[in-house]
Amino acid sequence: MRPFLKWPGGKYRISTTIRARLQPGQRLIEPFTGSGAVFLNTDYRQYLLADSNGDLINLYRHLVSEGEEFISRCRQLFQAKNNNERAFYRLRNEFNKCTDSRRKSVLFLYLNRHCYNGLIRYNASGEFNTPFGRYVKPYFPEKEMRHFIGAAQKAEFLHAGFRESMGLAQRGDMVYCDPPYAPLGRTAYFTDYHPGGFKWMQQEQLAQLARGLADRGIPVVISNHDTPEIRHLYKNSGASIVKFQVRRSISRDAGNRRKVGELLALFT
Repeated sequence: MRPFLKWPGGKYRISTTIRARLQPGQRLIEPFTGSGAVFLNTDYRQYLLADSNGDLINLYRHLVSEGEEFISRCRQLFQAKNNNERAFYRLRNEFNKCTDSRRKSVLFLYLNRHCYNGLIRYNASGEFNTPFGRYVKPYFPEKEMRHFIGAAQKAEFLHAGFRESMGLAQRGDMVYCDPPYAPLGRTAYFTDYHPGGFKWMQQEQLAQLARGLADRGIPVVISNHDTPEIRHLYKNSGASIVKFQVRRSISRDAGNRRKVGELLALFT
């Protein structure tokens, strides 16, 4: 799973490989919305944007419904006095204890931009536990937030797992799934973003659901790492496979980033 809310430089980008495989339709359903990059780079008439991470969905809901007032609340935490370990861990502790939805969403954005590499990770108790990121001046994505508000006027946000959101698909919909990826190695498990992780059983269930939707005339595209196990899973489910390379790493040193194989499974 890649970092959430990766909004640097005011531009949202998705692979042309992904864009080219999304079929026309009335509505795009994303069961794993994440940063919303695919939603922000397409032009469907409607969107159903779901995610199992309730903190993420609540952030989007408050941002869209409250607009400039919410942006102003978030901006207040992006000050030099809050860019140190002591302040970070104090605010992280507040987030883990917070019961006010709006305040927790403000803290969520702060943590995302100040934590290690923007990774959102929770422990088994459901507490956010990514460490401090040590950035000179974390970027406040004000322009990106405004752009998101405008684009989201066509979107419905749903806090739900992939089974529930895919269960709402109808003919005329296009479904794009960007699940937590099958790990390339042990270190990949660092990026689990919800308690319990995303196990192989869930990868199998996702492929089964995709096959079922495709059999009903609802196309599904799934992204994942290009591993032998994943290729075997999708091919056995009757999907067509498209392979491509991306440059990715959780390292903050851009020079250490390397290309890794990814694939798209096309269920039609």
